[in-house]
Amino acid sequence: MTTPIKAIVTGHSRGLGAAIAERCLARGIPVLGLARRGNPELLARYPDRLSEAAIDMADAAALAAWIDGSDLRAFCADAGTLLLINNAGTLGPVGPIETQAAAAIATAVQINVAAPLMLAGAAARDHAGELRVVHISSGAARSPYAGWSVYCATKAALDHHARAVAADQNPALRICSLAPGVVDTDMQTEIRETPEAHFPLLKRFRQLKQNGLLTAPDEAARRIVDYSLGADFGKTPTADLRELP
Repeated sequence: MTTPIKAIVTGHSRGLGAAIAERCLARGIPVLGLARRGNPELLARYPDRLSEAAIDMADAAALAAWIDGSDLRAFCADAGTLLLINNAGTLGPVGPIETQAAAAIATAVQINVAAPLMLAGAAARDHAGELRVVHISSGAARSPYAGWSVYCATKAALDHHARAVAADQNPALRICSLAPGVVDTDMQTEIRETPEAHFPLLKRFRQLKQNGLLTAPDEAARRIVDYSLGADFGKTPTADLRELP
């Protein structure tokens, strides 16, 4: 028996990823969550719909081994439409280029770029039906920010990956690198705690919080899931949630 829609969500243990997973589960969509830690609260509420795999997106070898195992194929096997939401990401290293440690750069590139690309390729290989891939991008992919050279570059890489995959014109695959706006997550807390010497726009981001201008994770998740499953998804390979109807 085929399940109409299944979803894979990375970084489902907290923040925007948790909200996205919950939105899918609440709609009756089975979810496979990939993160270093599980989400006990979601698992308790949706024990029959949520599956979890403990994976560190920073560990390329471990992720590759999991991809080559049987779990992903088994989850994809009976899905009509498979929705892959590459949400997991990291902000650091933050600061001028001369302050960025080589290991921190490598970790950021692995989490923000290599892991989403690895999962997208594996999903395309293992799923025979319609595949919808969402890369959670950022306005930083399209505008440079002092101190965020690694974050900007990695998110821009996701945008261009989506453009190139769209150019392949696979009729069974839709893809979009989607910027969700400024969402009130732990990453925003991390930003506000960054030394101003490393991030000159610190005051602007603190003011967004003070003025109540951050989007709640649940609201961003609702719009992401609605768009990802809508008829217009994939018509453009990059999009900004704030500019969508």
